[in-house]
Amino acid sequence: MTSGEWIPIITAFSVSLLSAALVAWTRDHHISLVLRRNDLRAVQASHCTPTPRLGGLAVLAGLTAGALLASQDTAHLWSLILASAAPVALAGLAEDLGFRIPPAGRLAAAALSSVVAIATLQIWLTRLDIPGLDLIMVWSIVAIPFSIFSVMGVCNAFNLIDGMNGLSGFTGVATALGLAAVALQAEDPGLVWMALLLVSALVGFLIFNYPQARIFLGDAGAYALGHLLAWVGILSISRIDELTPWAVLLIFFWPVADTLLAIWRRRTAGRPSDEPDRLHFHQLVMRALEILILGRQARRVANPLTTLILLPMIAAPITAGVLLWDHPLAAFAALAAFGTLFIATYMTGMTLAARRGRYLPSLRARIRAANAPWTTARTQEARGELDLEEAGERA
Repeated sequence: MTSGEWIPIITAFSVSLLSAALVAWTRDHHISLVLRRNDLRAVQASHCTPTPRLGGLAVLAGLTAGALLASQDTAHLWSLILASAAPVALAGLAEDLGFRIPPAGRLAAAALSSVVAIATLQIWLTRLDIPGLDLIMVWSIVAIPFSIFSVMGVCNAFNLIDGMNGLSGFTGVATALGLAAVALQAEDPGLVWMALLLVSALVGFLIFNYPQARIFLGDAGAYALGHLLAWVGILSISRIDELTPWAVLLIFFWPVADTLLAIWRRRTAGRPSDEPDRLHFHQLVMRALEILILGRQARRVANPLTTLILLPMIAAPITAGVLLWDHPLAAFAALAAFGTLFIATYMTGMTLAARRGRYLPSLRARIRAANAPWTTARTQEARGELDLEEAGERA
């Protein structure tokens, strides 16, 4: 990359950083929007202080500024991808502003964004490296709906992990770096530039999102981030003949696996698949930290520490995808291994939570009999254990 190609990347970081700072510094003027949403009472809430959800605007501002300063052909392609994110970003922004767009409405906006991307880019998934199915994927009547559905899933996946300090942002950075590494090996500088532009805008946002979150991506940022990353991935598959879709799926592994597990978990429990709960992988880790190590009053520490613990797990399949980018069978085997490990680790955690819940009756008795000043804190810790007991039963 030339020095001129770095200018848009540096600009994207700078504009994102300044925009994020503006959102954080003007908190008192728009925090009423968060209070109107009553986020802290949401069943899936992972934070304890009302926090602005407009960080996605900072990321999008940085990406737009970077695109405007770019002069290469790839910049035009990137501008089309960025513009296609408008419907899903606007729907997400409406939700962030308290207008209560239902999940189905946001997913419909994500589908519309993909339709716009397909119409303007004239690309979609045409192969999956699955014998038999690839014969069907040559038909656009099959491939286009499949592409739209896949991108909708990625959009929703990144939204589900927003709310834990830094988790969605760092996952986005790791995913973009994985795509950049593949493009670098395939000698496609245009794709490298797109991925690094995403990284720079996200880093500017993360300065105000981690370790303590002064802003969150919100639905606008999370859905748009999933859309942009997914289409860079599809563009990579279409431009790099040797790239196997299995490697791209490895790069997107963590948010996709967490979403699929959530859908399966809710369906088997007889609940709607879009009904929120507190049983995502990251929530299980955070509550375990609070109950077993830090105490329920230490959420400000447990929240960012959860992200730090999960980062190696997020990075591992991405690394495998980068290393196996042109080896379909090996990438598929790695995906199966990581999927098995993900499910086994999660179920082990749920089992341990259920076993720990067996000791709650005696714990409650000790709390009632103590009549000591520590009662309040220990009672809250016991309530945390009740959460984990509930998690084990519902698993």
